[in-house]
Amino acid sequence: MPCSSVMLKSGRSRRIQVSVSGAQAAAFFREVVRTRTVWWVRDDDGSPTPVSSSGRPAFPYWSSEARAQRAAQLWGPQFRAVSMTLDHWRSAALPDLAKDDFQVGINWSGQRLTGWDFTVEEVINRLIHALSEPPYDR
Repeated sequence: MPCSSVMLKSGRSRRIQVSVSGAQAAAFFREVVRTRTVWWVRDDDGSPTPVSSSGRPAFPYWSSEARAQRAAQLWGPQFRAVSMTLDHWRSAALPDLAKDDFQVGINWSGQRLTGWDFTVEEVINRLIHALSEPPYDR
């Protein structure tokens, strides 16, 4: 696991371990807020929805075209990266996933496309934080 240094109040630094999946998830929210675009992967029949580490189906999304294209290549030549606006993702795609009880995969990477997945509510809360908005209430 990679390490990173953090500055403590005392002025001393301390090395901490940072997971690749955690770094990918943090990058996802920073990047989609900046670009206002979310990427996903599909073919003519739809999108892959693998079972996540939580045992529930997940719909993965990426924060850049390049990340989504890497995933598409791993899944097969029939897959392609597709974009949607952040506003559409937030107002239409996420509520649909919540209705179907899907997890949301965030910037999955590596040869096995692994990473963190969240509930829709967790994604909305993280997105609101990234957008510096007030907390989400049901």
